[in-house]
Amino acid sequence: MQVLPITRNAVEQERSSFAPATALTANEPTTCCIVGGGPAGAVLSLLLARQGIPITLLEAHKDFERDFRGDTIHPSVLEIMDDLGLADRLLELPHAKIRTISLPLPAGRLQIADFVRLRPRYPFVCMMPQARFLDFITSEARRYSSFRLVMGANVNELIMDTGVVRGVRYHRGRQGLCEVRALLTVAADGRFSRLRKLAGFEPVKTSPPIDVLWFRLPRCPDDPQDSGEAFVGRGHFLILLDRSEEWQVAWVIPKDGFQELRAAGLETLRQTIVEAVPHFADRVQHLRDWKQVSLLSVESNRLPQWYGPGLLLIGDAAHVMSPVAGVGINYAIQDAVVAANVLAGPLKAGEARLEDLAAVQRQREWPTRIIQAFQSAAQDQIVARVLDQDTPFKIPIILRLILRVPLLRDLPARLLGLGIRRVHVRNDSKG
Repeated sequence: MQVLPITRNAVEQERSSFAPATALTANEPTTCCIVGGGPAGAVLSLLLARQGIPITLLEAHKDFERDFRGDTIHPSVLEIMDDLGLADRLLELPHAKIRTISLPLPAGRLQIADFVRLRPRYPFVCMMPQARFLDFITSEARRYSSFRLVMGANVNELIMDTGVVRGVRYHRGRQGLCEVRALLTVAADGRFSRLRKLAGFEPVKTSPPIDVLWFRLPRCPDDPQDSGEAFVGRGHFLILLDRSEEWQVAWVIPKDGFQELRAAGLETLRQTIVEAVPHFADRVQHLRDWKQVSLLSVESNRLPQWYGPGLLLIGDAAHVMSPVAGVGINYAIQDAVVAANVLAGPLKAGEARLEDLAAVQRQREWPTRIIQAFQSAAQDQIVARVLDQDTPFKIPIILRLILRVPLLRDLPARLLGLGIRRVHVRNDSKG
């Protein structure tokens, strides 16, 4: 079995550049240290804590409130929550539902995905602020004495012992330098993963980068209910996601086109939005400052190998997804479930074997590769054509065929809602 080395030189360089002036103030042993309190890290923490495995979850921020994080909880994730007996309680929290996704065209509305027709247990995408979802998951994890959450923990060093990761060191405000020593360290710290860099892991690109503007506009009572919409044409590609009282708008723009757009001024931005979505004419004035608009530059990639001795990477730390289809959270949580299913037994036995870490990647790599290939094709065949202002946009023939053939028409909804392979929590988890 080939194992990519965790390069000691890279770790030492990082260590020297962040060498603290203060002495170590806390040494906290645990079985599994998870770095990153996003969906992958939070769900993995809960799953392992339910089985009595000592867990320390480190989150760099002081809270989970971050604007314009993905808010979609797909049917497959709701099924996972149901496996844990948590779905009903989760859905008691304020949320919106997207049952269909459609594309308005001059000849009429083209339905891209109908989750109801799939007949899953939960036939909709749940729209819920990610901060609310993470608060719910970590609050549930706090019920277990084996779980510990540390907010404001800025990890800047891997603890190495003869080439094996034995935990991390982090800074935490006035508490200074602390360390967590662990049998297994899991990097779930997102697309800009600090642990990935410290370990010297280099991802490979899977599709060209794209830029997305995120902003919110008010919803009106007569706006469509229980649906998501996309507006394309004249060089524009906007996706509207229902957030109950607001629309969360994702506007895909040409790469590096933001500075030109900003130089043209807010009024030009508002006019362009109305050109793409005419019925927004009565609400674009709510955009009064560029601070209301966030620019996300997204490059899809994945690691050739997701693990090393004492270290596993999951979620965006292992594979950054394109925003196309909005499945990043879905796949991150499925990574967490597979990791818990595979690793709970060995961790209980005091083991973190390379073959077990490899098994996690083996189960998750091909679904990731397939969906990234689908995203790359969608960028090439749909997004790139939409952004080409010189050529009128036409729905690709292959997509028209898929949406018309009964046996194929549910494929987009299945890919978006359930993923390539459905993942479930093993029944040996304790409630």
